[in-house]
Amino acid sequence: MHISSSCCKIACMKPMSCHEQEHPELAATTTNSGFDWLEDSISFLTADVDIADGGGYGWWSNPAAAQQDDIGSVVAQTLSPPAPLLTTTSPPLAHTSPSIASPAVSSPSEPSSKKRKSPAHRASAHSGSNQRRRADKDRPAGAGGGSGSKKGGSKGGGAGSDRDTRWAEQLLNPCAAAVEAGNLSRVQHLFYVLGELASFSGDANHRLAAHGLHALARRLPAAVGPAAAATVRVPPCECPTPAFAGAEPRLFRASLIRFHEVSPWFALPNALANAAIAQAASRGGPAEPRALHVVDLGVSHGVQWPTLLESLTRLPGGRAPPSVRLTVAGPAATLPAPFSASPPGYDFSPHLLRYAKSINLQLAISRAASLDSVQHGFTSPSGGGEALVVCLQFRLGHAGADERTEILRKVRGLNPELVVVSELDGGGDGTAAGEFTARLELLWRFLESTYAAFKGRDGEERRLMEAEAGTSVASEAAGAGREAWRERMAAAGFEEAAFGDEAVESAKSLLRKYDGGWEMSASGAAGAVALRWKGQPVSFCSLWRPACSG
Repeated sequence: MHISSSCCKIACMKPMSCHEQEHPELAATTTNSGFDWLEDSISFLTADVDIADGGGYGWWSNPAAAQQDDIGSVVAQTLSPPAPLLTTTSPPLAHTSPSIASPAVSSPSEPSSKKRKSPAHRASAHSGSNQRRRADKDRPAGAGGGSGSKKGGSKGGGAGSDRDTRWAEQLLNPCAAAVEAGNLSRVQHLFYVLGELASFSGDANHRLAAHGLHALARRLPAAVGPAAAATVRVPPCECPTPAFAGAEPRLFRASLIRFHEVSPWFALPNALANAAIAQAASRGGPAEPRALHVVDLGVSHGVQWPTLLESLTRLPGGRAPPSVRLTVAGPAATLPAPFSASPPGYDFSPHLLRYAKSINLQLAISRAASLDSVQHGFTSPSGGGEALVVCLQFRLGHAGADERTEILRKVRGLNPELVVVSELDGGGDGTAAGEFTARLELLWRFLESTYAAFKGRDGEERRLMEAEAGTSVASEAAGAGREAWRERMAAAGFEEAAFGDEAVESAKSLLRKYDGGWEMSASGAAGAVALRWKGQPVSFCSLWRPACSG
């Protein structure tokens, strides 16, 4: 594979730290050169997000390609105070069709030919409307429009961890409770208010309101029945950007890479997993390295693996494993997890195989329809056993209890040497409304941190990632925290293992390249590494081994 001279120069100019020299098998967790395998996608990357020095993937963008950018053009957004944000550059959620009202409450209507005004202007123009007065009364402070508006209330969307400014949740949570209780009059009223405020291109609050409204509109028929749901007029709430399954493959790939550049949401768990896998591969010793087999049940879509392959060429003694196999398993559950889908036509295998060949690593990639068809037990050319690692990342959090138990049983049946489990860290109280609240919390952290990651700039890559994240709110599966996952893994026959000090230190070094709102914590000698946004839990990454029998 041809590597551009500019990329080579940048890679060569970056000196290896003392820490990397002492632990070369872990150096790839903080380097970039493993992403040469996607070189042909450089022309599709954007140059609209400023990458901090040492930001992880900065050398992907070259000036010539940036000027020819054909998929990442930024939609110019002036993030002014909340009320003007209601008129957006994307298709607005609330438009000028006849207003939405329940039989008991009327609301104003506007000619469709008139330009849509902000809630504050429309409220004064229709001061006699019961619906408008009720909407203004229930509109949370800082939400824009109405007498309760605060000047600049949630401007920008980057700030607002204080619950007083998180007005979207103040509307969505009671709306979810009303949906579950079948209080259609309350649902109608809150749908109307949400329809006035929600936007897929506003700040974090407006976007959360849009995704939450979409999820509640989908939930309504199942909660109250189709006939009753038909009496509620639902504001238009379809996301204008398709999620992963409907994305254009080149944009999909560029979005994954850009998101890893600017956010540790997946990059940090991937780095920890790769460090643990490299350590497992080196256990045969420098004289007799073992063949490595990784079963991928994650959501990286290939982006995780170049840095792992590079690290395998730097194992102690300078000897890579004689062979590496990557088995991409089919759907881990019948209920697809957010970020697990990929668009038709997307295939990272040719790129990854070319990259492996360029670094003289013997790589084979296969796909298995399910865990039942994963083949294991091969021996390496040197006669040693194959080191099997199962990478289970962000795939089972939305599965049902019985299905999750069955999948973990099958993973245990493979008798892997190591299992990496990464999941979102959050769960509700077991009720439908409580689980909705928990998913809403996590989506808020995603949207707020993504705003910070992209420096408030809108664009196709950001919108695609947020559209996929928004699908999590519509899930009906219960979430769980770290303690619940400890119980599940122990019940499946696993015991928890610890990350090495080098892996943790490398992860901390990686995290410093991202926004200052991120932090991580390790829970002792044997425990998960947690990722937090502004002090609030986001996810965890943990290691597991088959428990000793008897």
